[in-house]
This record gives sequence, structure tokens and C-alpha cells, in this order.
Amino acid sequence: MIYLDNNATTRPCPGAIAAAHFAMEEAWQNPSSTHRPGQQTRAKIEMARRSIAELVGCLPREVLFTSSGTEAIHLAIRGVLGARPRTDPPPLVVSSPVEHSAVRELLPELEARGEARARWLKVDGAGRLSLDSLAEAIAEKPAIVSLQWANNETGVIQPIHEAARLCAAAGVVLHCDGVQWVGKEETRLSADGPAAPLLTLSPHKFHGLKGVGCLVIRPGVRLRPQMPGHQELGRRAGTENVPGILAAGAAADEARTWLSDPSFRAQQGVLRDRFENAIVAGCPGAVVNGAGAPRLWNTSNIGFPRLEAEAILLALSERGVCASAGAACASGSLDPSPVLRAMGIAPEVAHGSVRFSLSRQTTREEIDRAVEIAIRCVNSLRASTSAAIDPGS
Repeated sequence: MIYLDNNATTRPCPGAIAAAHFAMEEAWQNPSSTHRPGQQTRAKIEMARRSIAELVGCLPREVLFTSSGTEAIHLAIRGVLGARPRTDPPPLVVSSPVEHSAVRELLPELEARGEARARWLKVDGAGRLSLDSLAEAIAEKPAIVSLQWANNETGVIQPIHEAARLCAAAGVVLHCDGVQWVGKEETRLSADGPAAPLLTLSPHKFHGLKGVGCLVIRPGVRLRPQMPGHQELGRRAGTENVPGILAAGAAADEARTWLSDPSFRAQQGVLRDRFENAIVAGCPGAVVNGAGAPRLWNTSNIGFPRLEAEAILLALSERGVCASAGAACASGSLDPSPVLRAMGIAPEVAHGSVRFSLSRQTTREEIDRAVEIAIRCVNSLRASTSAAIDPGS
């Protein structure tokens, strides 16, 4: 198997597996218990919290554990809104049309409930945020601005530092969805980094386990808990997922070590470019969505005009290559990704767009083999499609 779907989830690293195993065998006690074993488990959780804090450059007490990145995002947005008095009209929430569905689908629900008004910012053909559009929206004094650091489908990086400065100057809370960024790129929530009061991350995107998310809450942010209780300093109830949290800490430690040498990222970026260049050369007409904009080193979204992404993915899977598409199959029809639609990608390209995402474990041999398979699959599908259109050709 050649796994190129790492933006969906990553293979747990050895440290994460060992930490989870230790938690299930040794640190299985309830960390809220007052007896010694319970408090020893609590101490392990706090060590993991410190590891997450060191990865992103904040204080450990600013890290809150949730069940997923999606829950962390909902807590950030709903929490800020819930901490404000009810107003008429409802408070304004500003975001972009290329956000993850955790944000993109939450805002219409809040509008339908009368809890918020949504304003969507403009993006260019690469999916990059218009800072002028953001400045106009900020002038309306929104309750919160929610923007992703890097896009989950295209890898395009947003100008989050500039957005943070605009929000800070206007006294507006910025939530940064860092789920695809953290663990893949250097993150410093310090004086020289983005002053985002709220940051979400998800350890299973950088070789931790699924079932844990994190919300970083900087000082001065008022947040109403969505599940009141005594855990997590009263900010999120529920007995902690000790195996997942300890694995998250181990994954953060390994990610921090990997990120300490920029050459590692550069090497993987060369692999991504090698893959893209070979695919475009071997599949005439193929286009890289988001090309020309700053992108994560690991993400490649390639459109194959007049083909269906579902057919490409099935053909790849049959030959041992795992990838994905930013599209959802609904009622028997494949709808193009809302992200690609917002970028203005032509429908015939959007329908045939496939996301390939590497990890720090991806090898050159895997990339070269994946190129051979992908070119064969795409050109075979093109030939069969042409024959179906013109059987006599």
C-alpha cells in the first residue's frame, strides 16, 4: 500500500503507539481520582499538555483537550458567542468559503438558530484570502473571525499573520484552524508569531491517535463551556481520553524534533514537487489546483479534466494507492468540492480533482511508484471514456 491520504489521517508514530499502550496497561486510572494512582495518571496528562504547548509555543494551562479538531472548532466559535450577551441582530461571525466543513457547515446552522450572522470573505483563484475583504468585515465589529492556517484540500496557506494583526488592531477575536498546519510547519504563538487568541489542532494529523483534539485559549478570551463540568479547568467536561492524550504528547515531541531541522521539510517538499511534475507531464491537461500560492509541503490537489474523481480513486485503490477527493457522493451524483467551487475552478476540472497528501514518512520509492500507477490509471480511464463517447473510433 502506498498511502497518500495523510491530510485525512496519519499513521501513528512509534512514540504515540508506545504511549497509548502504556496508558492502557499502567495509566488506566481515572485522572480525577484523589488516590495516588489517579494522580500519577493526572501527572502524565499534564506532561502531554506541556508537550503540546511546547509544539505551538504557548503555556500548558492554555491547552484544552477535546475529543477532536471539530469539537475544538465548535467550542471556539460557540464558546465565544455564548460568552456574549444576546443581541438583536445576532452577533456577526466572519469566515471564508474555503474553510473546513467543521466551520463551513456550522455557520449556516448558527444562522438558522438565530445565534449568529455569517459573512463570507472573498478568496482569489488559488483560494487565498482577500485581506481587503477581511478589513471591510472587521470594520463591522464581528464577535469572532475564523480562518484556517492551511487548506485541507489544496494545502494553500493563508496570510494568517496579517489577518491576526488586523484582528488584534481592531480588538476582534481570531480563531485559527491550525489542524492541517500544526505538526507539519513551525508554529510559534509568541510575540513574533500570529497573535491568534484561539488555535485548534488535531494530533492525528501529525502521527498521533484519533479521538483527541486541542484548543489553545490565550489569556483574555472569554469562552462559555459547551459541556460544563470540572475537567479541563471547568472548560470542557468528560473523563479524559488518557491513551489518546498521552499519544498526542508523544506525537508532539516527535513532531517538534522533526521540525527542528528545516531540511526534513525541504526534502519532503521536493518529493511533492517531483510527484506533481511527473503527473502533469504524464497526463496532458492535468492541472495543480492552488499552484502558484504558498502551500504546505505535503499537499497536492490535481485536477484531471472530464474525468470523475471517484473513478480515479477506485482505480488507484485497486492498484494499492490511497488518495482522496474533496467531493461528496450524494444521491448518486458526485458534487464538486465547495472549496474548489469557491476558487472558481472549472466544473470539468473540479469533478476530476484528487488530493494526494504526503507525510514525513513518505519515501521517494513510494512517490515514483505512485506516479507510474496514477498515470496508468488516468490515461486508461481517458481511453475508456473516449471509447464510450465514440464507440466507432
